[in-house]
Amino acid sequence: MIGVSEAFSTSYAKARVQFLEAAVIAGLQIESHSHPLAGAEDETLAMDVARDGAMDAEKLLIISSACHGIEGYCGSGVQVFALHDAEWLQKARDAGVAVLYVHALNPYGFSFGRRVTHENVDLNRNFIDFSQPLPTNPAYDEVQHLILPDTWPPKADVQKTIDDYIAQRGQKAWQAAVGQGQYQHPEGVFFGGQAPTWSNQTIRKVLRTHGAHARHIAWIDVHTGLGPNGYGERIFTGPNDAAMLARARRWWDGHGATPVTSLDDGSSSSPPLTGLLWNSALQECPLAQFTGIAMEYGTVPVLETTGAIRADHWVHNHPEAPGSQRELIHQRMRAAFYDDSDAWKGMIISQARQAMFQAVDGLCTDS
Repeated sequence: MIGVSEAFSTSYAKARVQFLEAAVIAGLQIESHSHPLAGAEDETLAMDVARDGAMDAEKLLIISSACHGIEGYCGSGVQVFALHDAEWLQKARDAGVAVLYVHALNPYGFSFGRRVTHENVDLNRNFIDFSQPLPTNPAYDEVQHLILPDTWPPKADVQKTIDDYIAQRGQKAWQAAVGQGQYQHPEGVFFGGQAPTWSNQTIRKVLRTHGAHARHIAWIDVHTGLGPNGYGERIFTGPNDAAMLARARRWWDGHGATPVTSLDDGSSSSPPLTGLLWNSALQECPLAQFTGIAMEYGTVPVLETTGAIRADHWVHNHPEAPGSQRELIHQRMRAAFYDDSDAWKGMIISQARQAMFQAVDGLCTDS
């Protein structure tokens, strides 16, 4: 059994090695989908997939990491710990539930310490129908010049305008304007893209292969950056469907101890979003009953998180920025999405493990 802190890595390259080694030790089948670019350390980038269970299993649990690249520090730790957890592995096997570990949905962002893909796209806004007119976000258009001003840090007048906006309309309104997803500003934050990204196309291929025989699919996608430090909010992932939400709550709410929130009813720390990852499961595995959550672990206050994202995009758009400023912004991003303390890691693992056990029980009860 690996120690909790030992499951977490200090770089994408090390996290990938740990994941692949753990999968081999657990005796799992592994497939790697190579990314077209090299990583920050000139390492190979890939979306690595390890499967525990028969290909024709009717019940499938997906556990994924690094949809938002830098958040992979957390998600990879969850996956590595799970692969060393004999009790967990036996639990799923005895229940006849196949488990698919998808390591680094967005390996580029993981390696370079960014949330976005190499296309500068927020992957969790990229799953829309690009044959239709792109969604609009007038609220974002209104504040784009404040989100990414000409200079960084923002001048006092810019910050005052943001403060006034929040004072008049509320923090949630600011968060929604910034984070909902937008498709008209490629250089901006939370850009959903204007075509499917490499990661979008690759996870669809994985789902078509591994979900072909599944009749019941559960998905736990690990995220960080919203909510109280160390708390794992279980956010329902799916369409505005009362029966699907009720099923997720039966599985994961722990009789009220671990409530499942929803973007649609305002109970989540996240505002409503467009182009979410779960769409891929419904589209690529239409014969399967789908039930999913995002495990969203808190790190720092939300305005610090959005501030770090803004700074990261600003420096990406300004290649002339000095190296010292780049390093400070990189450190700020890491702190916003990963807490390196043993206490935080312990909370992450215990809550993820609980959610995984709940998912297996749910799959067996409702299938």
